[in-house]
Amino acid sequence: MVNVAIAISTMLGTGGSTIISKYLGEGKKERAREALTQFVVLALVLSFVLLIISEIFLTPISRFLGASDILLADCRMYLGTAMLFAPACMLQAVFQSFLVTAGRPGLGLALMIGAGISNMVLDYVLIVPCQMGIAGAALATGIGQCIPAVCGLCFFLFTRNELRFCRFTFSAKEIGSACYNGSSEMVSQLSNAVITFLLNIVMMSLAGENGVAAITILLYGQFLFNAVYMGFSIGISPIVGFQYGAGNKEKLRKIYRISFMFVMISSVLVVVVAVLFSPAIVTIFTKDQSTWDLAAVGFRIFAVNFLFSGINVVSSGFFTALSNGKVSALISFSRTLGFIVVSLLTLPSIFGITGAWLAVPVAEFMTMIFSGWMHRKYFWMHRKQNYLENSISEN
Repeated sequence: MVNVAIAISTMLGTGGSTIISKYLGEGKKERAREALTQFVVLALVLSFVLLIISEIFLTPISRFLGASDILLADCRMYLGTAMLFAPACMLQAVFQSFLVTAGRPGLGLALMIGAGISNMVLDYVLIVPCQMGIAGAALATGIGQCIPAVCGLCFFLFTRNELRFCRFTFSAKEIGSACYNGSSEMVSQLSNAVITFLLNIVMMSLAGENGVAAITILLYGQFLFNAVYMGFSIGISPIVGFQYGAGNKEKLRKIYRISFMFVMISSVLVVVVAVLFSPAIVTIFTKDQSTWDLAAVGFRIFAVNFLFSGINVVSSGFFTALSNGKVSALISFSRTLGFIVVSLLTLPSIFGITGAWLAVPVAEFMTMIFSGWMHRKYFWMHRKQNYLENSISEN
């Protein structure tokens, strides 16, 4: 349920940011404020709906997620506590996008860092001295989420920025557009849970518990390195949306060139760093020699995916910013679910555990080919659908 809350709020934040940026680019400041207010209110309403549902059906949800009789009490405790903070969780996610759109990315970053530090400190205090166990871990996370949530509310309530809260208006069309444009981000969030589950099954059959521990380390590493591209994508999306709304094709072309030049150069550097420092990275997460041996070898193969993932992540973000939710969702679905499921079902049976390490790189590579096809269609070819040549009215 926590993943569902994050997925929905990420969809509203990313998709809503595209609409707000477009309004600002068109000079429609009041429409932008109304859209901002609407999306925040909607996030709050949905968060309380999820909170109520999760608390009523706590046991069935825990069972569905795989909790055994032994783990059921802990699962109920963690999920029940975590979902009490669903409003803070969802507000944190939407404000991460809206603060960038408001031209305050530094504030958004500071709030996220503050939330992270608070979470770490409270984890220790509540789990060790207070001996609250898993409930303490959930409580620490929830309190940490309250920091960007409350600060974001205060910023948009009291700021004199052109983007701020105003009277509430409801627009089903804007909500539909936001869900459409942000669907790729929701797909990514929900797919991560599914793919982690499938990877755990595959690794358990190939290498037992050490294999599951090893793939968990690799997925943590993937999250850390891909955060570079996720952050970059979130940062440029409002700029792309603004220039697209303003019909400024020259600046849009410049942003496109610089963005993908950065992605291609940084992708090579990220792979080099990941391969060279893979032993040190693995050591951070485990001291068990058997797990370390598996993860160290696997990380060198797995790291190849960083050559392709950056292009896919930023491409998806670019299409979202251009209000082309269909292509954005197809790219996200391909890399986070489609190709990777096919890879996981075929490669391990052919190459054994090496096939498991190769599943993500192969999926990212296949997605990059699809992304390249979309770039050719919408950015490179001289046609009506070219976003870099035609004005907003023509697209």
